[in-house]
Amino acid sequence: MAIRKTDAKEEASRHLDTHEREAITSQVLRNCSISDSRHAGLYSICGLALRLRDLFKWEKGLDPWIEREASEILAWIGEKEETWEELVEKDFVDLMILDEPYEPFETKSINEILEPHDLFYGAGYVHSLKPTFFLAILEEKKTLNGHPVYTLGRELARDLFTVPALSQDNCIVLRRESAKLILWDQIFHIRKSGRQALSFALAEHGLNLRDQEALHRNLAKIFESEIDTYIYHELGEIEDTIFDRKIFREIIATFPHTPIEHLARAIKDLLADTKENGTLPYIIHERRKASLGFYVAFLEGMKRELFPELVETFPKFTRTGDWPIISEVVSMGNNRARHYAETIIDIHQRGKEEKDEAWAEQEIWRHLLSPMGIANQKVG
Repeated sequence: MAIRKTDAKEEASRHLDTHEREAITSQVLRNCSISDSRHAGLYSICGLALRLRDLFKWEKGLDPWIEREASEILAWIGEKEETWEELVEKDFVDLMILDEPYEPFETKSINEILEPHDLFYGAGYVHSLKPTFFLAILEEKKTLNGHPVYTLGRELARDLFTVPALSQDNCIVLRRESAKLILWDQIFHIRKSGRQALSFALAEHGLNLRDQEALHRNLAKIFESEIDTYIYHELGEIEDTIFDRKIFREIIATFPHTPIEHLARAIKDLLADTKENGTLPYIIHERRKASLGFYVAFLEGMKRELFPELVETFPKFTRTGDWPIISEVVSMGNNRARHYAETIIDIHQRGKEEKDEAWAEQEIWRHLLSPMGIANQKVG
């Protein structure tokens, strides 16, 4: 940890002028670019193209549905790649805030300085242990079940990785700008298997997929109605006691960028969504039909494989509005997620004790992945 002369409370009381804000933003952006330069290769060609497109829209301040000429985007990508080539061997820089250095992952101390100035800083490790960083305007702070909830507005710095919400330092963070972009992408690129559920959700808002202009006008309204579902997912993760965070991180670190990582993340997500204070119990309690439709529509990958009953039951719900059957299915999903979590934890722990990573990998495939019908399937 960097040595500092003053503590966070003293720093927070000092004035953060425009020049200082710009300097902090520049440093965070540099670390974003360094991370992207090192880890862009983790994504598939299609995945990287989508992330670059979203990063381009953010940099240019475009609405999610605006598409620019391919030549303009390609020129921008060329410039981005040149920047990455210059930074790929560089180390992350400490953040200098009011003449004091802070290591880039020292989020709690940094936010003690920035929060009184309506700024919020995020940093951590995400899929395949890619470092991620962002800096945003802090719009609102409230408390849910004893956990601080930060709502962020305009993002001043970000990298290729985006999520609608996250947990950091036992706090819930809602990234409004990123969340709107992700929501639009989910709607616009909906899979054929999710179209019926999406149509149901949009109909609850008086909308349909064919009227793109109406979707543009009402995206903000749809997003506002879904904010709490993002927040309750993070609450579910924070309060989950089944999948120990330390063990989860060990599994991710042991099997990064593999189907085992994707499985572990899907298990953890499903636990968060189905536990008492998670997303789906909140949706059920509030009788939020549109939110349930969006959840089913956007359920994909291993999470969908782990929770097929919800997809299978949803058509009946659209006809009957029978919430008890959804409650039963959510309970089934929670039981399965608990079983998978306990199994993968047990295998990992035994492999760790025997110092036999290869055995653990083989057992996870044999007991969890292969029965799901995804043996030898590459997850990108």
